[in-house]
Amino acid sequence: MNALQVIASFIASGRLHGVGIGSTLTQVDEAIHSDFIDVIDEEGLSLRRDYGFVEFYFNPGPDWVVTGGSLELHKLARNHSLSGRWQEDMHVDFPQYATWDELNEALSCLQDPLEDPKVTDQGDFMEYRFVSTKVSVLVSNDHEERDDWVGHGDVWSVSLG
Repeated sequence: MNALQVIASFIASGRLHGVGIGSTLTQVDEAIHSDFIDVIDEEGLSLRRDYGFVEFYFNPGPDWVVTGGSLELHKLARNHSLSGRWQEDMHVDFPQYATWDELNEALSCLQDPLEDPKVTDQGDFMEYRFVSTKVSVLVSNDHEERDDWVGHGDVWSVSLG
């Protein structure tokens, strides 16, 4: 699968490489084989697992449980090398930029059609919220051109939760 297909699948299922809300830390370890940094808050009530441009958020219980996650695609515009490790470990090559139009095309190729997203204009961003899977796509709505930052129409992030 290419990156756009992976993102489309994430939007459609609410799961990235099989990881979604309710997945345990053990299940994440089994599904994601890439280097990470764990950041636990001072009270020990939340954990953020950071894989560079991919993050998962956890709350404690009998095991840490996923409460959300995100693909921080905007980080690739400035530092595309972040995707290199993910490509090696997870066999998916993320581009430096991904446009909403490209992602929307990948969504249209899914076997099961998705509901239309709820669209919210947030000024510099457009949010496309897929309510049934709890996934939001933030798209740059400013009128800047690409450089080492995303440009107009580029996907900023894809978030679960």
